[in-house]
Amino acid sequence: MQLNDELYLFANLLADSAASISRRYFRQNLVIDLKTGNFPVTKVDLEIESTLRQMIKASYPGHTIIGEEYATQAGSSEEYAWVIDPIDGTIAFTTGKPTFTTLIALTKNDKPLLGIIDQPISGERFIGITDIGSYLSLPPKHEFRAKPIYASKIIDMASVRLNATTPDMFTADELIRFNHLKSRVRVCSWGGDAYAYALLASGHIDVIMESQLQYYDVAALMPIITASGGVITTWDGGPITSGFSGQCLASSNIELHNKVLNVIVNVN
Repeated sequence: MQLNDELYLFANLLADSAASISRRYFRQNLVIDLKTGNFPVTKVDLEIESTLRQMIKASYPGHTIIGEEYATQAGSSEEYAWVIDPIDGTIAFTTGKPTFTTLIALTKNDKPLLGIIDQPISGERFIGITDIGSYLSLPPKHEFRAKPIYASKIIDMASVRLNATTPDMFTADELIRFNHLKSRVRVCSWGGDAYAYALLASGHIDVIMESQLQYYDVAALMPIITASGGVITTWDGGPITSGFSGQCLASSNIELHNKVLNVIVNVN
């Protein structure tokens, strides 16, 4: 699959627009509401997604739009879909931590084509293009394919750096499996939300194991991780598709991924 320059530039324009909104509200006193599932949401989440949806409708009215805060809008063309998570890490955002991100993905025929993880406070923009590469782009200009990034080649379980956003995302049975893996690795860190996946693609984290995720949480991550040399699947090694809801496992390379799958499957 090929990504033309027009779509690439438009995706970055979406990220620019989202960043300008989130920077305006960052470390301001915000009302935190709870939506279905007791997940936090603020007016910033809603404003960003609404703005990006309007931009997509204006430029690509035939494209489908999938987002966290509003219902899916099916386009006249089933080929392209934009997947948006306006603020991934709403808790981090509302507590003043500069680790929240905006996630933007473009899929073609239900397969990831482009992914963006944008951190507007640091200015870091991680971009993955399927079958091409993953890149770290920095301001003032987010240049095309600015700096290539690569996942680590660590395959020794005893050297692995493991990460998850919070243990609270796991059920009791899932936590047993996570802790079984945790007992085999060098270090386990917590937090980061989607930003942690950018760090995996950059070689700073080796494995991320999480649950209770939705497609809009992972669609943008997939091109970034796979184009950097990493692997991202469900906990049983299956593919993540638009119907995904649940367990996500990302590793820095396929050999390590297979070892991790063996560990979390074979829990006594």
